[in-house]
Amino acid sequence: MLRIATWNVNSIRARSERVVDWLERANIDVLAMQETKCKNEQFPEMGFAAAGYELATVGFSQWNGVAIASRVGLEDIESSFENQPGFSKDAEADPAIEARAIGATCGGVRVWSLYVPNGRTLTDPHYTYKLEWLAALRDTSAKWLADDPAAQIVLSGDWNIAPTDDDVWDPALFADKTHTSEPERAAFGAMTEVGFTDVVRPFTPGPGVYTYWDYTQLRFPRKEGMRIDFSLCSPALAARVSGAEIDRQERKGKGASDHAPVIIDVA
Repeated sequence: MLRIATWNVNSIRARSERVVDWLERANIDVLAMQETKCKNEQFPEMGFAAAGYELATVGFSQWNGVAIASRVGLEDIESSFENQPGFSKDAEADPAIEARAIGATCGGVRVWSLYVPNGRTLTDPHYTYKLEWLAALRDTSAKWLADDPAAQIVLSGDWNIAPTDDDVWDPALFADKTHTSEPERAAFGAMTEVGFTDVVRPFTPGPGVYTYWDYTQLRFPRKEGMRIDFSLCSPALAARVSGAEIDRQERKGKGASDHAPVIIDVA
């Protein structure tokens, strides 16, 4: 049995002790982290190492950042996926690859930690960037499956998309905004078309089941959240998933991230 989790930790330097404590309590083998918000050399490694976890990190500044912590091996690390788009505010400059993807093989499973661009607004250049980023991920992941239909791959992370109206507390509030627009939802659905499956949804059904609650306006106690964190598995890996859960308890308390961990159990 492997327990693989994904968690937007919203600054690992502010929450490393909490994250390591949770890893041990929840008996997690592999954790994909997003929004670590630090450079590689700033990552607080000591607590993870003391708990028996190896680390792979990608962080260039105080923004974005992804990492994988594993106690079942960490091999063939990649700091981006093939043809991953970059972004630059300067149209004349070469777009830089941001710290938004890292992959590694852990216990025989190819784990990707992904932090999909937010999009900001429907007219912002980040929205176009987001759709291009998702299209590149779709094409690359389709190639992985074409090359090896038996590949054991999980695409875990903060997708910044609520795929259906059940995945947000008030769909009307998000009309004509990012996260619920038709192009974004179509881009998420395209991952299913190439063979990846949301393996968490069958174990966490219904409206009102979320992974993210904004810090403002008492969103968490009012149960006003969104489901935007997912683990999408290749066909061969999806067949091995025996359970999944969203650990809502980790959104509680002082110093919590605004996201909850999402866990899958692999037989």
